[in-house]
Amino acid sequence: MSKVTASKAKNAAAVETRESIDAQVKAFLKAGGEIQQVAKGVSGQVWGSSRQISLGKK
Repeated sequence: MSKVTASKAKNAAAVETRESIDAQVKAFLKAGGEIQQVAKGVSGQVWGSSRQISLGKK
């Protein structure tokens, strides 16, 4: 029975999140915002220096 309860709670959270995102998008568009289409495979990540940590001496 605990699986059913956990599942229902998770689904309720997902519905709440979906509704929240929907409300935010509607408010954004109502305020004059514009949604831009981004080409498939394009990333918004800005590439910079490596963040890899080197622990050994070279």
